Amino acid sequence: MNHPPGGRPDERPLRIAMVVPPWLSVPPPGYGGLEQVVAALVDALCRQGHAVTLFGAGGDHGTAAHGFVSTVAEVQYERLGESLPELAHLARVNRLISAADFDVIHDHTTIGPLVAGRRAVPTVATVHGNPVGEYGDVLSDIDSGVALVAISHAQRRLNPNLPWAGTVHNALDIRGFPRKQMPGAGPVLWLARFSPDKGPDTAIRACRAAGLPLLLAGKCNEPAERRYYEQVVAPMIDDDVTVVLNADREATLRMLVDARCLIMPIQWDEPFGMVMLEAMATGTPVVALNRGAVPELVRPGLTGLVVERSEELPAALLAAERLDPEDCVAHVARNFSVERMASGYAEVYRRFALSRHDAREPARVPVR
Repeated sequence: MNHPPGGRPDERPLRIAMVVPPWLSVPPPGYGGLEQVVAALVDALCRQGHAVTLFGAGGDHGTAAHGFVSTVAEVQYERLGESLPELAHLARVNRLISAADFDVIHDHTTIGPLVAGRRAVPTVATVHGNPVGEYGDVLSDIDSGVALVAISHAQRRLNPNLPWAGTVHNALDIRGFPRKQMPGAGPVLWLARFSPDKGPDTAIRACRAAGLPLLLAGKCNEPAERRYYEQVVAPMIDDDVTVVLNADREATLRMLVDARCLIMPIQWDEPFGMVMLEAMATGTPVVALNRGAVPELVRPGLTGLVVERSEELPAALLAAERLDPEDCVAHVARNFSVERMASGYAEVYRRFALSRHDAREPARVPVR
């Protein structure tokens, strides 16, 4: 790797190619946790002095990136679930990226780690899903020079033998976030995509048992989501449940501020859960089942309540009103700031780029 004179590679600002999937713009207009995280990361890295070029789809972007390279004129959301749009996107990215222009590629796509061995620039890949099953098979077959980064320790524990180079929690830029001044008196809020993994049916039963109204605010525009909503959720809805489908960002923040609490009755080992950060950043506590990364994000008794069984959710929903909104906001600001996330990734970039520059295998970090 060639470095310009006047700075060691472990000191000077880095030239970073940030690669996102072709499905949505960055940041997204509504639902899109990955894209929200990348937008905040790009802005924070630029504030720290690094040069970031964003590679994505569509005509524009809303980040502080020094440049935006689009591989296709329109975002490919309508083809979400197909493999060819992402493969074509990555093939174009690989042709466009030169070792003379970048020190490291940060890839956020699903297939990217598998094709990264063709690149002339080292690749750091964030794993945004659970690294098991078919996805685990893909990740276990990547080039030995690709460094994987986990978004939670819980995620890494699911497949500790992968070539992990670090764990960097997702983060949230809470500047300008609306905040409640006192515990919310509104309904319990469930905010997710309509999927059995997210447990909207469990949320309905828990709120009914607690005698509390529920607002189901869900993403419901993919065939599987619509089918699940129509077949499972809709028959359960009565006067105590309000439904809002496919809300935009502004409406979502209003619902979070007004909510009594956020309920997270997840039925799977969720690797992170950005909605929990968003809720706490507005001062809204989280009531959740103890799955996945929940215990890494929520401070029980301070920013939320974490229970082991669905039968314990009603009591936790009633108890959430005693939690202080200011504690929730302070927890996010202290532990999940975008500057902290950017510094964590910059450390991985430097360690990995240096090891590749010295023709060594990238340093691995043990699973905690």
